[in-house]
Amino acid sequence: MSASSPAPRSDPRPVAVIVLAAGKGTRMRSALPKVLHPIAGRPMLGHALAAAATLGPRRVAVVVGHGAEAVGAAAGAVLPEARIFLQSEQKGTAHAVLAARAALEGFAGDALILYGDTPFISAATLARLVAARADADIAVLGFEAEEPGRYGRLVMDADGMLDRIVEAKDATEAELAIRLCNSGVLAADAATLLRLLDRVGCDNAQGEFYLTDVIGLARGEGRACCAVLCDEAETMGINDRAELARAEALWQARARREAMLGGVTMTAPETVFLAWDTVLGRDVTIGPNVVFAPGVSVADGAEIRAFCHLEGAVVGEGAIVGPFARLRPGARIGAGAHVGNFVEIKNASLGAGAKANHLTYVGDALVGAGANLGAGTITCNYDGFDKHRTEIGEGAFIGVNTALIAPVSVGANAYVATGTVITRDVPDEALAIARVPQENREGSGRRLRQTLKARKDARNRKNAGDGKA
Repeated sequence: MSASSPAPRSDPRPVAVIVLAAGKGTRMRSALPKVLHPIAGRPMLGHALAAAATLGPRRVAVVVGHGAEAVGAAAGAVLPEARIFLQSEQKGTAHAVLAARAALEGFAGDALILYGDTPFISAATLARLVAARADADIAVLGFEAEEPGRYGRLVMDADGMLDRIVEAKDATEAELAIRLCNSGVLAADAATLLRLLDRVGCDNAQGEFYLTDVIGLARGEGRACCAVLCDEAETMGINDRAELARAEALWQARARREAMLGGVTMTAPETVFLAWDTVLGRDVTIGPNVVFAPGVSVADGAEIRAFCHLEGAVVGEGAIVGPFARLRPGARIGAGAHVGNFVEIKNASLGAGAKANHLTYVGDALVGAGANLGAGTITCNYDGFDKHRTEIGEGAFIGVNTALIAPVSVGANAYVATGTVITRDVPDEALAIARVPQENREGSGRRLRQTLKARKDARNRKNAGDGKA
């Protein structure tokens, strides 16, 4: 809701988004820039940019400083059209916005200021904030704080409009009692914002150029300012590892709830970890201690059993994965296929109904529908320099402890005997056997045992003489 209850804008103006991401994040105690620390497998900055993208902005600017190259690359991975601006010295939020002056000059529309370390603001909230510009020159996003503490306070006038923002360090005792707090996010006419920013001074406790000062300057010109309120959780900023862990927990709790309300069963939801882009169909069942890294989709009716790790994988309808299975990037599990305990799939496809139920590695491979891979099957895909592919035809049977030396193919409905090492292609419906002939030597087992025991006894006697026993 809005403190001034502005009507929705009927003719939305173009939007330019500026994301401030220049801070070092000293309290993170990390070589990694703060905004690149991930939540649900995605950098904080990525979450902020994704929310901004829902507005269809005409211009996007990211202000970088510490770790500029890495931060710029991360921004480009989400929004390739984003322009990167360097703030070589950090002199406050107003100074940071002015570092991206070129993104706002000549822009006939609204400017939206966001923060790379505030990843939870929803698309709906941003839309309300921009819409509030219909009845105000500047719209500020605020929240009712449970513990106002260090937050800047939003001081409202008698008409419910925003009069000024006071930083906590500069606030009076009466102002500190205000619970309505500033998120730092605001929307304003781009030209007006630039003009006001040029008037911001640094006469404050920090000696910095505060973005919040534009409110007082605008009011001094008789301009209208309003506050749009959102839930405090949306405005959560992250400054240290403890807050990062709390943010992860909040994100996961929300994502699990949304998944379960959408038709997913989780037997121990608090132990399941989802990624920002995890896609789960209806009637999917997920057991305890399952981790979804980015890039995973699971179709209707599939089951992911306990202690599985999935990344960059697609699981087909009705498939069963796990327990204790690992799907690596490029894994494609067909409808009704089975991937069992201690099986690893990497850059490989299992056709519909195919099975790899135990202790198997399938990498750089194509496994046809209905094929069965016995326990201990390995596709030997790497020669130390290059990767090679294995192809297994529909209905093929691969016996226990088979090694397939890629590149190699096994034809449809072929049979590979247990303990075989396949080095040549196997035709359709053929039987392949490759074993060293077994030789039994009468009495040799007894003599070998005696030799080994004598060797060990001699070693023990020597160690006792050296005082090592």
